[in-house]
Amino acid sequence: MSRFGSRSQSVDHGFSRNKSARSTFNGRTRSFSSNPHSHSGPKRRRGETIDISRFIQSSSANTAAKVEQPIVNSFDDFSLVPEIKSNLKFKKYVTPTPIQDQAINLIIDGRDLIGLASTGTGKTGAFLLPLINKVAKDKSQKVLIIAPTRELAMQIDTEFRQFAWNMQIFSAVCVGGSPIFKQIHNLMRHPNFIIGTPGRLKDLSERKNINFSEFNNIVLDEVDRMLDMGFVDEIKRVMAALPVERQTLFFSATMPDKIKDLVAQFLSNPVTININSGTTASNVEQDIVRVHGDKSVKFNQLSNLLRQPELKKVLLFSETKRDVERLTNDLNREGFKAESIHGNKKQNQRVRALTAFRNNEVTILVATDVAARGLDIKDISHVINYTVPQTYDDYIHRIGRTGREGKKGVALTFVEAR
Repeated sequence: MSRFGSRSQSVDHGFSRNKSARSTFNGRTRSFSSNPHSHSGPKRRRGETIDISRFIQSSSANTAAKVEQPIVNSFDDFSLVPEIKSNLKFKKYVTPTPIQDQAINLIIDGRDLIGLASTGTGKTGAFLLPLINKVAKDKSQKVLIIAPTRELAMQIDTEFRQFAWNMQIFSAVCVGGSPIFKQIHNLMRHPNFIIGTPGRLKDLSERKNINFSEFNNIVLDEVDRMLDMGFVDEIKRVMAALPVERQTLFFSATMPDKIKDLVAQFLSNPVTININSGTTASNVEQDIVRVHGDKSVKFNQLSNLLRQPELKKVLLFSETKRDVERLTNDLNREGFKAESIHGNKKQNQRVRALTAFRNNEVTILVATDVAARGLDIKDISHVINYTVPQTYDDYIHRIGRTGREGKKGVALTFVEAR
């Protein structure tokens, strides 16, 4: 086991800002005459109308509007066992993020908690560190972590292995798209942490390989996404099967009414921490690309845009699995290096695509919204929404894949010209 487990050309992008506004991109200052505020944007399938002006925001304006959360603690200040602190030092983690700063001591104290924070703010560490600490002190503790997607579950497990290195605390990942019998074998080792997606956890429970009544700690990560994906009944069944005496942690970027209903039903006197939730990252430059024509014109605009040298590592979102595959094939035919990820891909195919993207073997990853949550890849320079997201929350999660760890990022959204 390891220590921690083209050519360029100048083109007119079709960017648009407010009337008389100016924009600097690729070293050029340009003027735009269209007014995006005059249109509310397309009516989305889920009934939300998105004002396309919300897709336009300079990073400097975001920074000015953001209220910084003061950090009170260092990692040394938390009552964590020495092994965890040693692993944190190895990773050169000194100062916690705001959600970690506020949540860790409360979780150590045994409180039920609702953590609201935008993507990329360190939520995973906020719950993993105190729960690993809890298990280190009492090996009878068992932790169930439920995530909406395979990618997020695997990312949580990766962080778990880093934080729990050399502590003889083990995990099992239970997700769809991977051989179930291998996961059953891992469960037979009785790991303290089980990390999984709702569908696979349900299958394993029905096979009697998981007994939810054994878990006295549960984390629901990205709860809003799980509810969007239709997992509310599965979540309720799991929660109802847990012991009454337990610690329950909900983490989410937004707080829709469905989550409030779950909180009222299953949490005991929870404390709520809200760290700038429901907002876009302060260091992500946001703009739109107006499409003046049919699908072929739109693809040509995309191709010209991708040839710009500053688009070094691009996450490209499209609406459907079929569109993602078609777009990926078209890009490869144009000479780009692209891979795809969506729900119809087998787990080993998804892992290969993500690995190639992480290792810069391909520069473009085309995805459906399955990749919007939990995908943590360093140095994504641009997120491009080739199709407008269904909701503004989806938009927040998509563009949260860039501008991580304090770096600058760019998010561009294609919209029809009017």
